[in-house]
Amino acid sequence: MSGGTSVPGAPAGLDLGGAAPTALPVAARAARVVVALAFGAQGLAYGALITSLPGFKDRFGIGDDVVTLVVLGVCLMAAVGTVVSERQARGPGSRAVLVSGLAGIALAILVVALAPSLPVFLVGFALYGFGLGQVDAGTNMQAVALQRAYGRSILTGFYAAWSIAGILATVYVGQYVSRDVPQQVALPVVAVLVAVIGFLVLRRGWRAHDAPLDAPAESGDGRRSPLPWGAITVLGVAVAAYFVVDSAAATWSTIYLGDVLAAADDVAPLGYGAYLATTLVSRLAGDLAVRRWGRVAVVRTAGLVGALGLLAVALAPNAAVAIGGLALTGLGLGVVVPLCFAAAGSLAPEHADAVVARLNGFNYLGAVLGGVFVGAIGVGSTLRIGYAVPLVLAVVVVLLAPRFANRRTAA
Repeated sequence: MSGGTSVPGAPAGLDLGGAAPTALPVAARAARVVVALAFGAQGLAYGALITSLPGFKDRFGIGDDVVTLVVLGVCLMAAVGTVVSERQARGPGSRAVLVSGLAGIALAILVVALAPSLPVFLVGFALYGFGLGQVDAGTNMQAVALQRAYGRSILTGFYAAWSIAGILATVYVGQYVSRDVPQQVALPVVAVLVAVIGFLVLRRGWRAHDAPLDAPAESGDGRRSPLPWGAITVLGVAVAAYFVVDSAAATWSTIYLGDVLAAADDVAPLGYGAYLATTLVSRLAGDLAVRRWGRVAVVRTAGLVGALGLLAVALAPNAAVAIGGLALTGLGLGVVVPLCFAAAGSLAPEHADAVVARLNGFNYLGAVLGGVFVGAIGVGSTLRIGYAVPLVLAVVVVLLAPRFANRRTAA
C-alpha cells in the first residue's frame, strides 16, 4: 500500500511508515531525484510566469481584466491537458506524459517571452496551460508509482521541491526586474532549465511497466474493474478545497492586508510570503509525520490548524495577526494535496494513472473558485467575509480525513 507499511491488526487507515524495501532498485532512487526535479521545474515555471505578470501588463498594455481571462484560460487548458494525459499514460506511460508536458512548458515559456504581439502572447499561455495539465498529472503519476516502490510516504517531499523552486522563481524575477534585464532575455533561461529537466526525466524517470500501479487489471469475468468514482470525488473535494485556500492566499492576501487592514506597501506582501514559507515547512516534515502518525491523523490535524489560521485571518484586528494567520494556514494545509494523491494511489492500483488524472482535474476547479469567489464576495461586501469560504472548506478537510486511509477497491 502507498503511504506507509500496514501492520496486521493496526486500525484501518493507520500508516506506520517503516523502512524502505531492502531490495529497492537503484533505478528507483535515481527516478526519485529526477521526479523531484520535475516538481521543481513545474514550480519554477509557474512562479516565474505568475510573478512576471506586472511586466507582461506593461509590455503589452493590458489590464487586470485580460490577466484574469489569461489565468482562467490557463486553468481550462490545464484541465484539457490532464484529460489527454490519462489517455497518453495508457500507451507509453506516465514518464512520457511528464516528458511531453515539460517540453510543452519549455516551448510555451519561449513563446511568451519572445512574443512580438498580444495574440502570440496569448497563444503562449494557452500552450503553457496545456503543458501544465500534463506536468501536474505526470509528476503525480510518477510520484505515486515511486511511493509504492518505496513502501513508505515520500510524496510530500516532492511537493516541497515545488515550493522551494517557486520561492526561488520569485527571487529570480525580482532580481531580473531590479536589474532591468528584459523578459526576452531572462525568461528563456527558465525555459532551458525546464527542457534540461525534461531530458533527465526521459533518461531516468520511473518506467511505467516497472511499477505495479501502472499494470492493467481485469475482473474475474475478463472486464476491466471500474474506477472508484465515489472515493475519487471525495478526495477531489479535498483537493479543490485546498486550492480554493491557496488561490485566495495568492490572489487576495496582499490586497486584504493593504486595503482592509491598512498595512504599509512593504508589509502587505509579507502575508503571502509567510504562507509560502510555512507551506514549505509542512511539506518538508509531512512524510516523517505520516510515517509516525499515519495519513488520517496528519490530515485531520492539518485541517484544524489551517482552519484556525484562516479564522485568525478573517477576524484579524491588524496586519500582524493576519500574517500570523496566513503562516498558520500554510503550516497546516500544505500537506493536504500530496496526501490526497498518496491516498488515491491506494484506491485502485490497477488504474493508478487514471485515478491520478481524474483527481488532478479538481486542482483547477479549486484554483478558479478561490480566485473568483473570494474576490467576488469581497467586492460585494468585504474580504473578511470572503475568507469565510476557505475557512469553511478547511473544516471540510477535517471531516474528510478518514477517507485518507489506505484502501483499494475490489477488482
